[in-house]
Amino acid sequence: MSAKILDGRSISKSMLSEVKEQAGAFQETWGLPPTLALVRGGDDPASVSYAGMIERTCNGCGIAFQSHTRPADTTQAEMVALVEQLSADKTVHGIIIQRPLPAGVEPLPLIDVLNPLKDIDGAHPINAGRLAQFTFVDRPIDVGPYLVPATPLGGLELLKSYDVEIAGKHAVIVGASNLIGKPLAFLLIQNWATVTVCDMKTKPLSDYTQQADIIASVTGVAHLIKADMVKPGATVLDFGFAKLGEKWVGDADFEPISEIAGAINPVPGGTGPMTNAMLMRNMITAAKWQAGE
Repeated sequence: MSAKILDGRSISKSMLSEVKEQAGAFQETWGLPPTLALVRGGDDPASVSYAGMIERTCNGCGIAFQSHTRPADTTQAEMVALVEQLSADKTVHGIIIQRPLPAGVEPLPLIDVLNPLKDIDGAHPINAGRLAQFTFVDRPIDVGPYLVPATPLGGLELLKSYDVEIAGKHAVIVGASNLIGKPLAFLLIQNWATVTVCDMKTKPLSDYTQQADIIASVTGVAHLIKADMVKPGATVLDFGFAKLGEKWVGDADFEPISEIAGAINPVPGGTGPMTNAMLMRNMITAAKWQAGE
């Protein structure tokens, strides 16, 4: 195996240690801990599991966790009222609206009434718009404060933590989702990469990935990215998570790609832990903004 392994577990552990220190300092200064409220409807097993993971992460780094669960037959109006209430609550500093939502409840009305400064998922139009109206990393920030979705932000932090060169490199993103692919494109452009975004209608995909210095795949299609689609020495940033037989794998065919890539993250253990750490870092940022720090 020749590729450098981008170990998200070790980097996230260090980040969460820093978050714990900052959470303690915040509580000492303001008399209450940074507090995250998770809004959920129904009992979708994946959603319940994710909520439990967020709660455990919060407990481990000194962030208070609130679960606000509504039954599967809850109405749109009830969910909107709940988000409005939490947005106005000065003791709540961060809000996650957990998907999938119950049948008949659309996400956009909930996101619209969410306080952008508490939107630690970076889904509100103000946060998304300010990210799009970015300045480059070496230029003054002139768009106002905004929060970035944790998953792409974690991927960027993983690249930087392992000194992967971004400026001047060609990055190809496979998957144009609003929560990962598109914001990742903006983040990489901020860092002076040249970015190509591919989607399910891009054919042949290999024509693009073979040109890439950095491939970021966000589709959830097991082993979509094969070794012959990767330029020797390229970095592969894998956000995928899918079951192949009895094993959880990523978008990238890890073993053969590891023989030719310059760097690649494992799945699990790569971008997933970084997402959790970035959510907690966003929590601290949001709490400080609301306190006037």
